Amino acid sequence: MKNKTVVRSMDILNLFLENPELTFQEIIDLSQIPKTSVYRMLLTLEEMGFVEKGKDSKYRLGLLFLTYGNLVASRLNLRQIAFDIMQELHKELKEAINLIVRQGDETIYIEKVDVYQKVRLYTAVGRRSPLYAGACARAILSFLPDQEIETYLNKTEFERIATGTITTKEELLRSISDARVNGYTISHSELEDYTSAIAAPILDFKGEVVGGLSIAGIEANYQDENIEFYAQKVMKAADEISYKLGYTKPPQ
Repeated sequence: MKNKTVVRSMDILNLFLENPELTFQEIIDLSQIPKTSVYRMLLTLEEMGFVEKGKDSKYRLGLLFLTYGNLVASRLNLRQIAFDIMQELHKELKEAINLIVRQGDETIYIEKVDVYQKVRLYTAVGRRSPLYAGACARAILSFLPDQEIETYLNKTEFERIATGTITTKEELLRSISDARVNGYTISHSELEDYTSAIAAPILDFKGEVVGGLSIAGIEANYQDENIEFYAQKVMKAADEISYKLGYTKPPQ
């Protein structure tokens, strides 16, 4: 069931798709929402930064939308650049290929290719996971600046998601250290039992981590010499994506 206040707030914001600026009365007339309700919602939207009121008493979309717009554009760009590389990797390996980005203290899957994989995994576009859980998420966490990692560790409460989930600060720090030495992360049964993943970070033109790319499948396939094989494959693919995003180190 839709929340009436949220729907009405969206109705007001949608008015600005065709109108760069509107007076209070124009918003009432166009939205057909009662005056008192419009007043309350505009106050809230203004406080949150979704709209701003100029000295001329006209309302306009707030700068927050510029931030969101740039964020969406950057993610779409990453998705578009990565997709062909992900498809090629999937055709070669027949394992699921996942692409994620950071969202606060979580990560979100924004693309997945698993056409040829016989067993479907837990991963899906739109699924979220904490930064500490799973190879793909830790590929982002591990390559954040030290201060950001320290801040994150100090405020995070670990929750066991599957039998192999990292649940201590010490264990996570070891994993981060290994990732920085090896250039990749690995997980076994962290988000779902009997599954594994190997992931590498994606960097932008500033050398900052903006995403994670992983190869994932049934845990039995991610043992012994296969670990190094998959690691080299995912690092090479992540390097290709990073290079196309402007990172100056060309792929090997």
